[in-house]
Amino acid sequence: MANEKMFLENFKPLFKLLPEVKTPIHRQDFKEKLKWTAIVLVLYYILCEIPLYGLSPAAIDQFAALRAVMAGSFGSILTLGIGPIVTASIVLQLLVGAKILKLDLSQHEHKAMFQSTQKILAIVFTIFEAAILVFTGSLVAIDVSFYPIMLLQLVIGAILILYLDEVVSKWGFGSGIGLFIAAGVSETILVGSFNFLPTATGAMSGAIPAFIQTIMGGAPDFSLLIPLIATIIVFFIAVYGESMRIEIPISHGQVRGHGRIRGSVGKYPLKFIYASNMPVILTSALLVNVSLIASLFQKLGFPIFGEVQGGRAISGLALWLSTPNSISLVFTNPFRVIFYAIVFLLCCVLFSWLWVEISGSLSAKEVAKQLYNSGIQIPGFRSSKRQLYKIMNKYIPALTILGGLFVGILAFIADLTGALGGGTGVLLTVGIVYKLYEEIAKEQMMEMHPMLRKMFGGD
Repeated sequence: MANEKMFLENFKPLFKLLPEVKTPIHRQDFKEKLKWTAIVLVLYYILCEIPLYGLSPAAIDQFAALRAVMAGSFGSILTLGIGPIVTASIVLQLLVGAKILKLDLSQHEHKAMFQSTQKILAIVFTIFEAAILVFTGSLVAIDVSFYPIMLLQLVIGAILILYLDEVVSKWGFGSGIGLFIAAGVSETILVGSFNFLPTATGAMSGAIPAFIQTIMGGAPDFSLLIPLIATIIVFFIAVYGESMRIEIPISHGQVRGHGRIRGSVGKYPLKFIYASNMPVILTSALLVNVSLIASLFQKLGFPIFGEVQGGRAISGLALWLSTPNSISLVFTNPFRVIFYAIVFLLCCVLFSWLWVEISGSLSAKEVAKQLYNSGIQIPGFRSSKRQLYKIMNKYIPALTILGGLFVGILAFIADLTGALGGGTGVLLTVGIVYKLYEEIAKEQMMEMHPMLRKMFGGD
């Protein structure tokens, strides 16, 4: 623990220099949380419409397949989206998971240190990723003289996203990252389905208008509806996965300070998608960084990770780890699809395990501790923290791996079908909206029943 204390002491002055969104000192009601969530959402949409000054009209989105997942808007000051924040989270998770940085996130001081370090890393990665995009030509500028101003705009946009995320986390519902992903994917689905603006060839942009156009032309093209159908299928499968639970029977034993509660029996639910959708977000961010690094080394004259041309990976590891978003690739380049699937699924399982172990509240040890401190026991078993841990350890590691594998497979197959908003984006949006619904329902329930607020640790 000496290393952690030394680390904390050395970086405390730097942490204090970082601007911070203050935590509310009073308990917020439902309307106040909803107000702040709505304000941040409106600000996000406004920022998405602010164009990146100096960007050439010929610029191509190198990360179009993952744009919705990164919650960015290409060509605006939010081009980087949540990429730097998620990249910082990946690095910290690996450091903590490898015990290089030994932190106990159940402790307030260590959790505050983790969050401050993540914020610093996010700013560092913001500058790094913005510099790569600008100076490697991934974001084509009108002229090289616009490089500095483009870099500054990208950094400002990413830092604004960082603090808007903090506002939502402390003052609103859910997290800003989830809110921005859901907002971007929802917009993409609506535009992709109902856009009546014609393309350069005269065909309608949206799937439904384009299909209607082919019917009126006497040659209906049902293939235009495949992305929309795939989106609907992914939506229902994701909702089904989110609703799956393993329910463990529980009863109340001795509750400290409250006497003994007899005859109170219930069920403790463990979600099948235990680590939520974070593994997919982290994996997508990792793949984005592979392309960024490939662009950097190519610019330095060492294309060891492959070549990127016209905003598209054309060779090497960068190509093999580019999201396959067409079912035709299964037949034209099956080895690339198989390689991508293996890497994608392994990363989802790895990040699922890391997220659960590092989060500070989801691991079997922490869940057992929380249940024991609440006076809860499993009927038929001796009431002890060790016994609760043994029972939870039978389920949680398995759910962590299976849940991470499930979301990985669903996201991969959905991406292959070319689902609107990206298969990964639709999957994430369902999980985010489902979790947001649960949080809002819980908040309303606590307002209706003050006793429930005390049970959940409220004021």
